[in-house]
Amino acid sequence: MTDTAHRASDTAIEAAMRRALEIAARGPAVGENPQVGCVLLDARGEQVAEGWHRGTGTPHAEVDALSRVVDSSGLTAVVTLEPCNHTGRTGPCADALIAAGVARVVYAVADPGELAGGGAERLREAGVEVTHGVLADEAEDLLHPWLTSVRFGRPFVTVKWASTLDGRAAAADGTSQWITGAAARQRVHEQRAAHDAIAVGTGTVLADDPSLTARGDGGELLPHQPVPVVFGERPVPADARLRQHPAGLLELGHRDLDRALAELHGRGIRRLYVEGGPTLASAFIQAGLVDEYLVYLAPLLLGGPKTAIDSLGIETMRDARALRIHRIETLGDDLLLVARPAKEA
Repeated sequence: MTDTAHRASDTAIEAAMRRALEIAARGPAVGENPQVGCVLLDARGEQVAEGWHRGTGTPHAEVDALSRVVDSSGLTAVVTLEPCNHTGRTGPCADALIAAGVARVVYAVADPGELAGGGAERLREAGVEVTHGVLADEAEDLLHPWLTSVRFGRPFVTVKWASTLDGRAAAADGTSQWITGAAARQRVHEQRAAHDAIAVGTGTVLADDPSLTARGDGGELLPHQPVPVVFGERPVPADARLRQHPAGLLELGHRDLDRALAELHGRGIRRLYVEGGPTLASAFIQAGLVDEYLVYLAPLLLGGPKTAIDSLGIETMRDARALRIHRIETLGDDLLLVARPAKEA
């Protein structure tokens, strides 16, 4: 262990955590594992190695960083998430840090998982100095979908819709292509690829015959494809385009949202993208199961009854669902509003 009088300064620690967050974002946003980054510092606060998690079955960030140094004794490990304390496809990161002789571990947010949590306690028991909470807000934001999924035992639910400025999703004759422009539509494909699964109702499947693939600017399939999940009791037609989806097709055979989310979580789905029309979106909203809203607004006016969201059972202003705007993007002539429930503010 190093002499605590000669260790990385708070400034060096914070800079290392910012770097750890930056490289953590290189890892895949989908799958059961979180995006994690790790930076190793010497006693002078100089970086000697870094690592990040590249996906299921690959070394965790701490192990990746440790593999890049010959002698890690006395170093400080700066990690975006509390080192894990369980054996899955890989061994516990807490034990790897202890075996490597790391003197101090600094992490941003605690691991809320019942199996993986407890790494900090394990490190302290072994005599490793542990500090937590450095840049916790930034780490919470990066890991928000994964942390939400772990804390609630269900997928992080994103509801998306596109509408005119007056909230219409289609014209009176039912036409809706295209409300938004090419830049907004491409952003939707990128968001599909950032989720494990994409949800629609049987009504949308029968009416629109969507493909629900994630595609690039040239129409090519993106490397990751979300699994299409169909809510409802009616079967998907044999000739539906969803039958040809590269990620397969999951038909739930029911519309019980709580049951469905439990089933999806059990299948390893941690991020669910709900894109299946007003009925399904409104059901998720009314049930209080939406973690993030992606609302595309086009500078158009249509009027009429074809609203983007159906009735939510709200009859008075005091019962309105309060949201907070998390981010706003300009996409050509369109806007993307990213909002989350106000209770998370």
